[in-house]
Amino acid sequence: MTAEEQFLQNFQSELKRGALVLVTLSQLRQAQHGYQLVKTLSEAGVEVEGNTLYPLLRRLEEQGLLSSTWAITEEKPRKNYVLNPKGARMLTEMLAIWQASNHTIDQLLNEE
Repeated sequence: MTAEEQFLQNFQSELKRGALVLVTLSQLRQAQHGYQLVKTLSEAGVEVEGNTLYPLLRRLEEQGLLSSTWAITEEKPRKNYVLNPKGARMLTEMLAIWQASNHTIDQLLNEE
């Protein structure tokens, strides 16, 4: 891998890391289990592995942004996560920050 390719890969990873919390919360307006969320994000073009997502879900729950319940199915028990009221408020605030930042960045990038 060339230095330029490595630079771009690092840049992409940093952007993804910064947005992962936001996109994860956005998808948990409806309850989902971790594997389902990995699949949902992947289908939307956000590739994330379980060993990244599951610790994030636990951390968000510990921070009081998510609630969880166990679903007992014929296959195996699955822990479903969903935004709670605090998480919904934080998501709204994070979206406002994200949109303001994007607006500023777009203005800077489109200056002539």
